Amino acid sequence: MKIISVVGARPNFMKIAPFIRAIEQHNQTCANEEKSYIEHLLVHTGQHYDVRMSESFFQALGIPAPDINLEIGSGSHAEQVGNTMITFEKVLTQEKPDWIVVVGDVNATLACSVTAKKLSIKVCHIEAGLRSGDETMPEEINRLVTDRLSDLLLTPDKLSMENLRKEGVPEEKIRFVGNIMIDTLERNRSQSAALDINRIIQSNRLTDALPHNDKEETPATSLLESGSNPYAILTMHRPSNVDKKEILAPILNFLTEEVAADMPVIWPIHPRTQKMLQQFDLWDKATACKNLILLHPIGYHEMLRLNMSATIMLTDSGGLQEECCVLGTPCLTLRWNTERPVTLKEHGGASVLVGNNINRIREEYQTALRAGRIPQRPELWDGNTANRCVEAIVNYPG
Repeated sequence: MKIISVVGARPNFMKIAPFIRAIEQHNQTCANEEKSYIEHLLVHTGQHYDVRMSESFFQALGIPAPDINLEIGSGSHAEQVGNTMITFEKVLTQEKPDWIVVVGDVNATLACSVTAKKLSIKVCHIEAGLRSGDETMPEEINRLVTDRLSDLLLTPDKLSMENLRKEGVPEEKIRFVGNIMIDTLERNRSQSAALDINRIIQSNRLTDALPHNDKEETPATSLLESGSNPYAILTMHRPSNVDKKEILAPILNFLTEEVAADMPVIWPIHPRTQKMLQQFDLWDKATACKNLILLHPIGYHEMLRLNMSATIMLTDSGGLQEECCVLGTPCLTLRWNTERPVTLKEHGGASVLVGNNINRIREEYQTALRAGRIPQRPELWDGNTANRCVEAIVNYPG
C-alpha cells in the first residue's frame, strides 16, 4: 500500500508527526502479523514558508524532511489552491498512490483532496467533521469540501461524528479515532516541562523592537523567575481580529491597560499581526508597555511549556483551544464561533467564546481568573489516535 500524506502549514505539522510514527510502528510489525507494508511519502505544499513557522517545527517534532516540497508559498486563497492542484497533480501522476491523507483545514487540505479525487485516488481526512457553521471562514469551506470528497473520515470527537451524519455521510465512511493533536502533546509533555520560561523569552524576544528594553532585564521578566508568578499568553492572527483598526486597537488597549496591569502578557506575535499593528500606528503603544512581552513566533515545545503554567490564554487558534482543554488552562477564545465545541465549558472544556467584544472579554477574563485550572480529557484524547488512524486505513474494506 502506498500512502502520500500532505502538510501545508504549521497546524498540520503537529498532526502529521504522530501519523508518520504510527506508520513506522506498523511497518515494524506487519511482517509477523500479516499486515500490509505501507510505503509512505510526505508532501509539503509550502503554504507556510517562513523558517521560524515551518522548518523549525519539522526539526523539533522529529518529522522527516518532506520527500517532496511543492514550494507554493504565499498568495491569495485561489492562487494557493490553484497552484497546489497544478503541482500536486504531477506528483500523483508520477507516484500513483493508493491513498492521499490530508489533515486539518488549510488550503492544502482542500486542494490535494480535490486533485486526488479527480484522479480516482482514495482520500482519508484526519480531523474530519469539525464545523464552525461560519462559511465566511475559508477553513470552513475547506472542511466542507474535503469531507464531502473523502472516502474515510476520521473524527476527533463524537460531536464531529454527528455533524457528518447530519450531512448524510454514510456510516461506513466514518471512524471515531480521537484527537491526533493530543498524541503530539503527550509525547512532548516531559520535554516541554523541562524548559525554562525565562530562557524561552530571552531566546525569542523582539529586543530590537523594544525601545524600553535596551537589552536590560525588564520587570516582567523578573516576575517570571520563580516560575510561580501569574502570566497570560496571547496569540492572535485571524483577519477578523487584526485586519481592522477599530477592532485591533481596543483589544490592544485592553491588553496593555488591564491584563498587563495584573500580570505579564507573553505575546508570540504572528507576522500578519505585527504588520497590521505597524500599519495602524499601534506598534509604539505595544512596545511601550513593559509588561507586554513580545516574542517572535516560537516553537511547539516552547508554546506548550508556556501553556502548562499560564494563568490564562487568550487566542484565536483552534489547536491551542484543544491543548488548553487537556492542560486545564482557562482559555478566552477570541472568536464568535468554533469548530471545536468539545473544548468549550458547556461541553466540559476550558474555553469560552468571547469574540472581539471588549466588555465580554473583560467579564470572562475576570471569571476565568477566579476559576483556575481544571484539566479535562474528552473521550479518546489519550495519545493513541495515530495508531487508530493507520488501522482504519489498513482495514478499509474498499
